[in-house]
Amino acid sequence: MSVVHGTQELSDPVEEMLKKTGCIELHYKVQECIAETHDWRKCQDRVSDFKKCMNEYHRQKLSGKA
Repeated sequence: MSVVHGTQELSDPVEEMLKKTGCIELHYKVQECIAETHDWRKCQDRVSDFKKCMNEYHRQKLSGKA
């Protein structure tokens, strides 16, 4: 999420990195689940989906496709 401060917009570097990976929506789903359940262990399906997305991004990056 970006924070607007006056006329300057400050962005979160982690969020910017996640946008580049294509996995940001899955990251948001993990965050939402943790906020709702207050227990990351109950969110393992979403964590797994996010992990798969990030692994695929890294695989493509290493092969020169990302």
